[in-house]
Amino acid sequence: MEALLEDFPQDIVHPLKLFDIAKSEKRLLYTLAPMVRYGKLAFRQTVHDYGTDLCWTPMILAKEFNRNRFARDSDLTISTNGPQPPTVVQFGANVPQELARASTLVAPYAGGVDLNCGCPQAWACAETLGAALMEKRELVRDMVVETREYLRRDGWNVGKEKDIDNPKGRSVSVKIRVHKDLRKTMDFITTVLGPSQDRHIDWLTIHPRTRQTPSSTPINVEALEILTTTFGDQVPILLSGDVFTLNSLPFTSPLLDPANTPTFTSKSISTDNILRQKQQSPLLNIPKLSGLMSARAILANPALYAGYDACPWEALETFMSHLAQAPLPFKLVQHHLSEMCAPGMGPNKNALLTKPERNAMLSCTNMVDLVDFLDEKAREKGYGDEFGMRRLV
Repeated sequence: MEALLEDFPQDIVHPLKLFDIAKSEKRLLYTLAPMVRYGKLAFRQTVHDYGTDLCWTPMILAKEFNRNRFARDSDLTISTNGPQPPTVVQFGANVPQELARASTLVAPYAGGVDLNCGCPQAWACAETLGAALMEKRELVRDMVVETREYLRRDGWNVGKEKDIDNPKGRSVSVKIRVHKDLRKTMDFITTVLGPSQDRHIDWLTIHPRTRQTPSSTPINVEALEILTTTFGDQVPILLSGDVFTLNSLPFTSPLLDPANTPTFTSKSISTDNILRQKQQSPLLNIPKLSGLMSARAILANPALYAGYDACPWEALETFMSHLAQAPLPFKLVQHHLSEMCAPGMGPNKNALLTKPERNAMLSCTNMVDLVDFLDEKAREKGYGDEFGMRRLV
């Protein structure tokens, strides 16, 4: 974070330009969700290699980021020599000045900043962070307005579409959940969005589950359809939730490749997120959705957006190759690999390694042993070459 201006990444692309490119290619934008701990540089580079257009960092606490240099150095990982995937930095904050100040600190390194209004974890809600902010719509509005003003004062351009080709153009966005009463969500979005002629946010990400809804319950597609129909002409909207594979999405869209159009039994979810019935029914068409955001599924299959329905071995090799130049803590590496080598979130439950093999991998105590283990498995299974894993980047 202390680099000179000439050391800043020079190829930062405004995120809204990526929305435009995806639309021009008649497809949805593909994005990596913010996840606690699991969106560091090596993984962002890996998913970008497999078609992810835009990546989020893990959620960073704005207050700590502002006050602690160690937090800045450990929480924000960027590349100054190598591929720098288009990146949005997500913050957890509940004070306008804290979010605004943190945003100015990261602006030289990323295409935009995002406010987390969706994390349902108890610790976050107890601190009035994450999903707790869904009850504080005026505060959220004030935070994004203050952030835009701070960025503008620091010389960044926050004019949304009119600044997508400006090297100093930066975005401000919000990620939300929904309320049990969808009217509250509509009021929330209306307040945060602001005037139609000069909206407060560049785009909106919607996770159509409530704060209390477990991830095992399917997303509320009906709520998503209502919200995109209502607001999709005013602001680009991303879907977060149940993006497991491109051919098993719980809805249809004119921006989906016909080859990936899903046909299966959908589940009807009421607004109080209680599953009341399972019935054979046509999937809802959601034409005003702009993009997809995946978390759990892309953690298990970084090649999800390249059309793979299970993680290919080469994605693991790509991750390990990036890791050589952008290291991660050893336990974090093991967790990434255990996710990639296990059955994924989609219908295809093939796994790169058996459960006993995954347990053996997790018993490795250092990186040298782990690489030796993976080289051995690559030779055994015919995944790599005669030496084991291939170095792909």
